[in-house]
Amino acid sequence: MLRAEFPDAGEQSPEALRSAYGSVLAETVASVGADTVVDETELDRETVEAVADGEVAQLSLSDAMAVLATDPDQPDADTLQAEAQDILLMGMTTAVMDVEALASGIDSQLEPKEIQQKIEGRYPMTLEEYALLHSYIESQKR
Repeated sequence: MLRAEFPDAGEQSPEALRSAYGSVLAETVASVGADTVVDETELDRETVEAVADGEVAQLSLSDAMAVLATDPDQPDADTLQAEAQDILLMGMTTAVMDVEALASGIDSQLEPKEIQQKIEGRYPMTLEEYALLHSYIESQKR
């Protein structure tokens, strides 16, 4: 999902990329309906309405994937989550970058250990953090 939707991620600022993620999530809520999203996820109505308005910066990556998974044309949330994490891991491999270089590249907004835990899914990641990492990693690919 994320790879096909955002092939120019490295050319966008983290804010623009996060906004684009918000648009995709808002479109999902609009197409399946807020009631469906509330019923099929663990999100409350207030959060779903915020997503429908494109307010996604503090939404966790796993919650975002749960919203996307409500679209019958999308895989389940776990598959979407794994794909999102894979985008970052594979991007780091292609860019020949480790977590220390990534932390330095984003001006130490996140610590290397924290980045590693978030990318591996051992610690929650917000869409704001995901956009920051995704944008930087993609901009460094050779």
